[in-house]
Amino acid sequence: MIILGIGNLHHDPAACLLVDGKLVAASEEERFSRNKHAFGEYPLNAIRFCLEKAGLKPEDVQAAAHPSSPEAYDRHKWNYLRRSLFSRPSQALKAVIKADSRKKNFLETPRKVLKAAGFREDLPLHAIEHHAAHAASAFYFSGFPDAAFLTMDGSGEFTATMLGAFDRQGKMRMIREFIVPDSLGFFYATMTDYLGFEHDDGEYKVMGMAPYGDPSRFSVDDFIRYENKKYRVNDRYIYAVRRQRYQQDKWFSKAMVDRYGKPREGDALSEPYIHIAAATQKKLEDITLQLIDDYLGEALEASGGRLCFAGGCALNVKLNQRLIAHPAVKELWVQPASSDAGLPLGAAAMIAHGAGDKIEPMRHAYYGPEYSDAEIEAVLKKTSYPFRRETSITETASKLLHEGHIVGWFQGRMEWGPRALGNRSILGNPTVKGTADRINEIIKFRENWRPFCPSVLEECGREVLETEHDSPFMTFCFNVRENWKARVPEIVHVDGTARPQYVSREHNARFHELITRFREKSGVPLVINTSLNRRGEPMICSPEDALKMFEGSGLPYMAIGNFLVSKQAI
Repeated sequence: MIILGIGNLHHDPAACLLVDGKLVAASEEERFSRNKHAFGEYPLNAIRFCLEKAGLKPEDVQAAAHPSSPEAYDRHKWNYLRRSLFSRPSQALKAVIKADSRKKNFLETPRKVLKAAGFREDLPLHAIEHHAAHAASAFYFSGFPDAAFLTMDGSGEFTATMLGAFDRQGKMRMIREFIVPDSLGFFYATMTDYLGFEHDDGEYKVMGMAPYGDPSRFSVDDFIRYENKKYRVNDRYIYAVRRQRYQQDKWFSKAMVDRYGKPREGDALSEPYIHIAAATQKKLEDITLQLIDDYLGEALEASGGRLCFAGGCALNVKLNQRLIAHPAVKELWVQPASSDAGLPLGAAAMIAHGAGDKIEPMRHAYYGPEYSDAEIEAVLKKTSYPFRRETSITETASKLLHEGHIVGWFQGRMEWGPRALGNRSILGNPTVKGTADRINEIIKFRENWRPFCPSVLEECGREVLETEHDSPFMTFCFNVRENWKARVPEIVHVDGTARPQYVSREHNARFHELITRFREKSGVPLVINTSLNRRGEPMICSPEDALKMFEGSGLPYMAIGNFLVSKQAI
């Protein structure tokens, strides 16, 4: 069956295409519009790309699916009213009163998207519950025969967390859910605001800041507690409603500032904020593990310890490190597009499974656009910088890396999800001290205390990192082995960990060859890998985007297709 997935229609809109259970194309709208997170945009460019990649027209699509269920919204609004009537009565009543208009919007907006993209009006359109779509995006593409699942984010149809299981027939069973304002995602996002970053964007910075602090030096118990098998968020401080907010675009309250002091400003690390970050991270981890203990014990035992995880919180690799270490969890699979960009994938998978399609597991994340050498050369001819076609681009790039240079790496199909996995990357030598600082100074302009990640040859991962777990998508964090810390200092975070990508020859032969050639020269089976973009921009998608970034930054070299572009004569 040919199924188009579309959504989310608020932030991170995206599209994907399943053909007889095989994911053939997927991309976020921001990659085309160049607006980070593409707030409020229809995923029209993403839809067009998916169809073109599959060689299909709108009339070939047999069904569409989107991740917003009017029925779920109706069902949960009363729970939200009961929970919030006393703490935020105006907000609670308004949500219920506006339920019908919200439901109408859930029904009409996806149809508007399909119409704008040229689809027929009678195309079957399936509405899938937000958290069910997250769960499906993880389970159906994991390759597991059965598994427990966990989904966590801000909210979707009022649900913030869902725990459950999939059986061997692929049927989903919900065990427990939590309704806003009791949201771990909103708790973490609010603390992200307070710590000087943007909610819905800077949460990973809080995670990176946390190891510099001591969680025992600040308590977040006034903000969120776990008692009697449930957690409860104090909305006097967290995810405050409009008139209670410190500022209208911030989610923390005036009361929080009055009691705990002004929010953090600037890029430097300082007290007490590093301790607040540490306490925030620890609380997220502790509550999540308590949820696993209280609700998923039987499901994990029945499935042999298999757990699937999706939703925005699943991108927290320190949390995932704790989950892997849980004695009941033997295997953990995290959807690489765990943000709301991954929702259309889960929605489409639910319909595909119901139609009897056998869904192929995701073994890689290269489902985006790609460009031929002819297309690349046509763009490069517009630049004044020298470029040339290389006999072996991997040999040239590995030599530059070994010499200590920073190299942009633009190859093959673009990654699906937020992580650069060796096709839209900036690469560096992890053995040369100061490489990370140079990448920051001339290209990324980000906080200098944030870690950079390694891409490691799959066959060498366990040699460098203390784990037996696979890591193809940079969704996990592991301790670096002691004998490697001094050898590759540029990828080791302050707590001795790294967030690796294991690179396989099967799924990315060219990137694997590059690292292999670098290893032959250096003795080191890994490179620094960060996303090919500047601060505040989406990841580079097209050759035009790449050239614009190259010309507008200090990036000295770019390997794009089989061409090398340089700021110097070559």
